[in-house]
Amino acid sequence: MSERASRAQHRWLANFRKATDFDSWGKLVEALDEYHILAMQLIKEAQSAAGTSVFTEEQKITLGKTAACLKLRSKALQSTDNSEEPFTLEDLRKIEPVIKNILTYDKEFPFDVQPLLQRKLLVPGEEQSLDGVECELGMEDGMVAGSAVDTSMHLSSVHCSGSLLPRLPSEPGLTTLSFRIDKIGLKDAVQCIDPYITVSVKDPNGVDLTHVQDTPVASLQEDMFVHFGIEVEIQKPIEKLPKGTAIFFEFKHYKPKKRITSTKCFAFMEMDEIKSGSVVIELYKKPTDFKRRKLSLLTKKPLFLHIYQTLHKE
Repeated sequence: MSERASRAQHRWLANFRKATDFDSWGKLVEALDEYHILAMQLIKEAQSAAGTSVFTEEQKITLGKTAACLKLRSKALQSTDNSEEPFTLEDLRKIEPVIKNILTYDKEFPFDVQPLLQRKLLVPGEEQSLDGVECELGMEDGMVAGSAVDTSMHLSSVHCSGSLLPRLPSEPGLTTLSFRIDKIGLKDAVQCIDPYITVSVKDPNGVDLTHVQDTPVASLQEDMFVHFGIEVEIQKPIEKLPKGTAIFFEFKHYKPKKRITSTKCFAFMEMDEIKSGSVVIELYKKPTDFKRRKLSLLTKKPLFLHIYQTLHKE
């Protein structure tokens, strides 16, 4: 049994029980939030590439079906239409053994549903509201007990491909900087939905000196880290950056309750920190202070942004 798969299984089971507890206590807002978070985690794993997933294709389909049931329960909690039979909490509890035994489950899935496997995501940008925006999941409506069920749902504002730019052409005597964003440490790393990082280069007054770039969504979330492994190219030679320049890294994620993409924390690197090799950067509380005047550490725990820098000179 893969250790990573086992950890994911236990995390999903704990999240499922937390969500159903809220549901049984009548805390509907909290239940909806937890159902959405868990569904997005399952969908992300279900649509992951074969080379990066620790689950089989058959297990991914089961995860997608489990996500569909979470969506059905969420729909029932929000519905005011009594004309069709709702998907009850008792119904939902029937999938707990599926999550608990996902690595060995070989029985027929309790409900006839279409798996939620594909997502249509919007282009990244600044914090934005998604109220009233509903994205298609690229599949037929799910079927439960012979009744058609709409499987559309509100989704994150992050596009998988990001908006990274290529390396600058080399110029004699000038140095360009690229770095690999390896990972960021957060105490609630596995709870972040579609996390990505916005990279910007600012002068001392907070004015952009290059194009702002967004990374793709993170490749992996486990324990207390969000993993990226993504290369970013700074779009101006170091020699052309004015004194006092800083490179900012804003960690962003989707908040389903508010339906916005939100900045969770930020880090920055000043010119004297630019050098080849690994570096860890402290994390600060939002809002992002591009002028670096009022800074407050996110936590006293040793959690940082980990990057690897490379200098290129003709």
